[in-house]
Amino acid sequence: MNDSPESRSVIDSGGEPDITLPIVVYALLLAGIVSGGLTTLIGVVIAYVYRGEGPHWLDEHYRYQIRTFWLTLLYLAISSLLMLVMIGFVTWLLVVVWLVIRCVKGIKRLQQHRAPDNVDAWLI
Repeated sequence: MNDSPESRSVIDSGGEPDITLPIVVYALLLAGIVSGGLTTLIGVVIAYVYRGEGPHWLDEHYRYQIRTFWLTLLYLAISSLLMLVMIGFVTWLLVVVWLVIRCVKGIKRLQQHRAPDNVDAWLI
């Protein structure tokens, strides 16, 4: 075990990895729905900074969060284009539902101290 200040930031007093920061990132991703995306950007920066500093299952959550950010951006861009033919409003809503489901599943797995299912999946 490394006693550097960086390793102590991801370990709580009980010796277990601290899951507070990844939960905050999930919350920031979800808050992006109503904040116009600013909190989502903050969340992904945190995920990029802290990935690689914990056990594998925790790093997989940061990877999952980063991937969720980029996929959300892609899906919203496609939905914006589809708004020209009026179906974009429906796909926009589907993207929001997809984001909520993905974050809730991630939080549930995080509380179990397990990696998220299907990190590389394009859907849920």
